[in-house]
Formats: sequence, C-alpha cells, structure tokens
Amino acid sequence: MLIMLALAGGWPWGCGRDGTATDDARWATLRDEMVTTQIAARGVRDTNVLAALRAVPRHLFVPTDVLAEAYADHPLPIGEGQTISQPYIVGLMTELLEVKPGDKVLEVGTGSGYQAAVLAAMGCEVYTIEIRPALAQEAERRLATLGVKRVRIRAGDGYAGWPEAAPFAGVIVTAAPEHIPQPLLDQLKVGGHMVIPVGSFYQQLKVIARRSANDFPTRDVIPVRFVPMTGEVERRP
Repeated sequence: MLIMLALAGGWPWGCGRDGTATDDARWATLRDEMVTTQIAARGVRDTNVLAALRAVPRHLFVPTDVLAEAYADHPLPIGEGQTISQPYIVGLMTELLEVKPGDKVLEVGTGSGYQAAVLAAMGCEVYTIEIRPALAQEAERRLATLGVKRVRIRAGDGYAGWPEAAPFAGVIVTAAPEHIPQPLLDQLKVGGHMVIPVGSFYQQLKVIARRSANDFPTRDVIPVRFVPMTGEVERRP
C-alpha cells in the first residue's frame, strides 16, 4: 500500500484539540519550554531544527490518554507496541542528519508521523515507511488533517528502503536493527548522513556519512533505547 501526501497550503496548525485560542497559547508555551529546556539546553543548535520543533504540535501526535505528557522529557506509547521518541532524541537525530530545505530524506519507522512532520517543517521532501499498516493509515489521516506537505508514506517493510526515490541526502531510522541494512546504505547520497540506532539490548545511536561509493565512516553518538526493527532485517545475517 502506498499513501501519497502532497497537500497544498502551509502549516495550518489548530493546536488545541478543542481549537480554543487559550489552549493554542498554552500548547505553544509548553512547546517552547520543551525546546528550550530539553533540547537546546542539551546542545542542539541548528536553528532550522529548533524552529520546526517549536512549530509542530507534538500533542496532536500522541493518544488522548497520554495527552498531558505530550511535551514531557520521555517517549510515549502510540499503540501497536510502538512509541513516539523523547523530544530530545528527535531533535538530536534531526540535527545529526545535517539536512537543509529541499533535501530528500528517507525515514524508516513512520510511527505517529511526528518525525516526518518535523522534517517537512524544515522544508525537506520526506519519504517515510511504516511496517504496521494501522499506524501508516493513522499517520496519513493525521498529516492530511494538519495540511502537511512534502510527505509520502508507504506501508511496508523498510529494510529495502525506497529505491525508486533514491538517492537520499539523509536516512533516519527510528527502530533499532542489530545490523545496518545494506539497501539503506546503498540509497544514501554521497555527502549524505544516516542516523540509526543499532543493537539489541544495548544500542548505540550511530551517524554514518557517505564519502564515496564504498566509504562509510561511522561514529557512535550516545547509548539509546528504541523498539526493535522488525521484518526482513530479522531474517538477514
């Protein structure tokens, strides 16, 4: 199943779930506090990343039963055994991609659609894959309701990437494989970066740069804890 979003308009966020101006202001205040105290204070400096995190209403990407925790400093469940990442991790991974407006980015693990919305707010063209059809459909509905442009969603296994849209200036993976899928490396543009958690119980967030056809220098950033990547990657050595 392929779900395509290329919607007209800008970012018409109706930030309060009941749409009141008071709620919109309250959510905006919480969002600004989140960026200032959780993300910028920990060293994320890219102004485009910080502006996008201030613009995208995170509370509209979480279930209603955890709405009060939408801007808290931890991940939250979104159903199907999956989570929306901690705000700091979203900011850090986005900055590590080193992408700019107009760049094409592949995301493996759409989840609620929040990371894709942040990248779209930065002006990126986003291709995102979600292995769980129900989450892909919910992300489609949510992003369409919010008028998000520049996002294409595919329901399916992300191991093989999106070859017909490659190469990508950035590849971001939001579930942890035990090894890095070769097709994702192959689809990374020379000069681009992949940001991916790798490991089983112990995981490291890694940044992989592509310097040439066969040169992929890699560095570890921080220990992390993500849900495991499932599907074809589990059957590959």
